[in-house]
Amino acid sequence: MFYRGRYGDVGDGREMGSKRQRVIDQSSSFYGTSPGSSFMYNPPPYSYIGQPPPFPVVRLRGLPFDCSETDIAEFFQGFDIVDVLFVHKNGKFTGEAYCVLSYPLQVDFALQRNRQNIGRRYVEVFRSTRQEYYKAIANEVSDSRGGSPHRSAPRAKSSDDAKESAEHTGVLRLRGLPFSAGKDDISDFFKDYVLSEDSIQIAANSEGRATGEAFVEFASAEDSKAAMAKDRMTLGNRYIELFPSSHEELDAAASRGRLYLSD
Repeated sequence: MFYRGRYGDVGDGREMGSKRQRVIDQSSSFYGTSPGSSFMYNPPPYSYIGQPPPFPVVRLRGLPFDCSETDIAEFFQGFDIVDVLFVHKNGKFTGEAYCVLSYPLQVDFALQRNRQNIGRRYVEVFRSTRQEYYKAIANEVSDSRGGSPHRSAPRAKSSDDAKESAEHTGVLRLRGLPFSAGKDDISDFFKDYVLSEDSIQIAANSEGRATGEAFVEFASAEDSKAAMAKDRMTLGNRYIELFPSSHEELDAAASRGRLYLSD
């Protein structure tokens, strides 16, 4: 399951300006998990004089064109991932992405994954900068306003056909949420529908961190089907993917401890 760590208290991809700036401002007040280990520790202090620690972002090139955030998380298994930004040009995925990690030391580990495979393709991993990452965000927002309906990697047409033909039960699964998104944000996303607090359940990993997924129970199957019109619309500057789900899938997620009810 894909998850994001916490770099300071933000890094959620919702606002390029103030929130992402706080990522930089708070870059020395975090902790994380060492790749391959199961314990938490405080990374060593940085001794940069008059400047903050380097922004922990890498650029990936050569990704499969059906690549997803889950694929990136599996490629960087053991890392605390804050954000994944897929790069598009004229609405088409370029095979590149930016991956923000939870602290600078993880960049060195990430570079060791250079030329390892995702599927049948080897992926190049490069050191990047805050400026390159922010420029990519600005380009994605500009591209979406110019008519591109996609932010995440394009999916096969058959996937869209499956959505259209799926039976609706009144439950939708959301993917690609900002990691700081709470129930109020999701409720506002579906503001045309009446949702109670208990009808929104947000997925979390074993450490209680949001995974970017959630389940929403609507009043009727007709409402959930109509709400699919929001598929790939934005919450903040992130495109949200919607999938018809079921109460059985919702219950299964809850039984595996993947859901939490509080914001």
